Amino acid sequence: MTAWVAPVQSAVHGEAVLKLACRHEEAQDEAAGLVAWQGTGAVRLYHAEQVDRQTSVLLLERCKPGGWLLHEPPRRQDEVIAGLLTRLWIEPPAQPSFRPLSALCDLWAEGCERWAQGHRAKAGNDAKQLDPGLIRAGIELFRALPREAAEQRLLCTDLHAENVLAAQREPWLMVDPKPYVGDPSFDLLQHILNGAARFGREPRALCQRMAALTGQDPRRVELWLFARCVAGAPHWPELLEVAAAVAPAQRRSPTGVGSSASANSVATSATRSPAPVDCTPSSSITVQ
Repeated sequence: MTAWVAPVQSAVHGEAVLKLACRHEEAQDEAAGLVAWQGTGAVRLYHAEQVDRQTSVLLLERCKPGGWLLHEPPRRQDEVIAGLLTRLWIEPPAQPSFRPLSALCDLWAEGCERWAQGHRAKAGNDAKQLDPGLIRAGIELFRALPREAAEQRLLCTDLHAENVLAAQREPWLMVDPKPYVGDPSFDLLQHILNGAARFGREPRALCQRMAALTGQDPRRVELWLFARCVAGAPHWPELLEVAAAVAPAQRRSPTGVGSSASANSVATSATRSPAPVDCTPSSSITVQ
């Protein structure tokens, strides 16, 4: 979606991967994060260069055989993701300074607010309009949770089974992090969301399983999931069904989006192809 990658041969490092990427907000600190992790559970960074305001280049360790963790059984995926996360959650280094998770959450919350306002304006008196109380509670919680976390760790924020590859140096290595500093419970969400069929069918059970595997508070993971589903609704509206199912008791409502998740709608919508991003580099690049 935002990068072009290819296997290359490096005179210094041997087999490697070249990543030519569109610079965007969430991936701003990818190179710095890989340096901080130093190859522990993650691919090694050999070289990074900011070509211009839109384009960056990374020279990365190549994973061989490189198969996706996605091809493993779901419960095995849970175990590998949990094992990687508990190793990747390191104390944030003093330098460089990574952005707080609250900055990312504020960005998503603002986008959700704009989307909800636009949706209500178009819906008018339509009975199927969004539940404003559910949206408001989710956005408020999404802003509050990162600010009240007792623990601060370096986070991947986008760790899921398609960002974990089979390798030789370690059985599995993480690629494509989007580092922020904040509550480690947040880092469980992308894996939970990517398991669309299980997630739509049993969101609470999946929260409890991942919390147990990583030593996190299952109630806090569930609160994060509720808030994240609301914040993600502009791009995946069916998430509101799951948000209603896992909402704190005072936010459950028989009206609006409903009170239980639909596994079929969540699983089906997960297969939709997002709109393409124009990643044409703005200048020519010569790789030495």
